[in-house]
Amino acid sequence: MTGFPRLAEQERLARLEPPRGPVSMVLDTDTYNEIDDQFALVYALLSSNLRVEAVYAAPFHNARSTGPGDGMEKSYEEILRILDRLGYGSPGLVWRGSAQYLPSITEPVESEAANDLIAKAMMTRRGPLYVVAIGAITNVASALLMEPEIARHIVVVWLGGQPYYWPTAREFNLQKDVPAAQVVFNSGVPLVHIPAKNVSEHLRTTLPELQVYLEGRGAIGEYLLQIFREYHEDQFAYSKVIWDISGVAYLNNPDWVPTQITPAPILWDDITWGGEDPTRHMVRVAYDVNRDAIFGDLFRKIAAHAKRE
Repeated sequence: MTGFPRLAEQERLARLEPPRGPVSMVLDTDTYNEIDDQFALVYALLSSNLRVEAVYAAPFHNARSTGPGDGMEKSYEEILRILDRLGYGSPGLVWRGSAQYLPSITEPVESEAANDLIAKAMMTRRGPLYVVAIGAITNVASALLMEPEIARHIVVVWLGGQPYYWPTAREFNLQKDVPAAQVVFNSGVPLVHIPAKNVSEHLRTTLPELQVYLEGRGAIGEYLLQIFREYHEDQFAYSKVIWDISGVAYLNNPDWVPTQITPAPILWDDITWGGEDPTRHMVRVAYDVNRDAIFGDLFRKIAAHAKRE
């Protein structure tokens, strides 16, 4: 893939140093896809060390939508519902993303979200803009294709795919837009990759736990409890992965999402990883999560917000 700026490896590795202290970020989210994005959005907005500059609605297609565009629109509406329950104003914060997936690795899909990401990435700031993506990475890949220079100014934190030793890379976020994932892995943009299997899948919770820590915790606590209760009919011995809080947790405390530096994998069209190539640029990949610390931080922040209502 050509057209992307050639970052010196030293510069890329410096950008990939785990963040310490306040950071600026945008959140790219397929919020209505299931129920974990809602938790991640709340977590980001209630974290005082994270300056959330924008929230982008990402496309998705499953039983909760009629197609990627419908999924994006439903996600946009869900973002607004979350903001309303948190008491946040939304003008200039929330943007619609792509109504389709990338046609190919060379064809971006223009959207409000992609345009806003380019504008924010090119703003003068101290440190990089962190782009936390927790859905199909269409909007981010489109922005990179539209303005490759933003690769010098952002760090992408993406939940998607599987560990590189896994027999397949197949996972909901990645498999929905393989060309977009290929763009991101091949562009050389500083990337923190959070896989699903054996990593973010450890972020499980249950209805009894949420009843203890969310019931009576303000409008947002009650809403998160409600959507969890309604998501699965039989709650007996049932746990649900809240995958998407992993990206926010990494920015809050990188020690809770331990990572290592490795050469970027090759993502083939058949949704498998290529063998390790030491000549590839480096990425940072997560290999574990501290489940209890992350949920504890989230629950404390929701409780503190409820006291301020």
